[in-house]
Amino acid sequence: MSDSLEDLKQRLTADQYHIACEGGTEPPFDNEYWDHKGEGIYVDVISGKPLFSSEAKFDSGTGWPSFFAPIDPEEVVEVEDTSYGMRRVEVRSKTGNAHLGHVFPDGPEPTGLRYCINSAALRFVPKDEVEG
Repeated sequence: MSDSLEDLKQRLTADQYHIACEGGTEPPFDNEYWDHKGEGIYVDVISGKPLFSSEAKFDSGTGWPSFFAPIDPEEVVEVEDTSYGMRRVEVRSKTGNAHLGHVFPDGPEPTGLRYCINSAALRFVPKDEVEG
């Protein structure tokens, strides 16, 4: 991504910057997409690349938007996260290098995965505005 951190500070909200660029976490049940039901896709707030589809979204009961699979697995990169004395798998966007959230092995079929994602790392594009 060609955006510098200063460019991103200007372009993103304070919450978006803290989460996507500094690895923050938003509060559960108090974020834009945790209970969002619209049809469409969720894109990386930094690069605009498609990350998740509403068709893969499910209610995990955690208070964050959860998906069982990304649109393009190559665009969602897994990184070991040992912060807070836990072993977790962080997920980041490949193109924008945004911190998205974490992936857990307790999701529904068909993948058995739960991508627990911060709303502030995403931008929703309604189905009727998706190209192609």
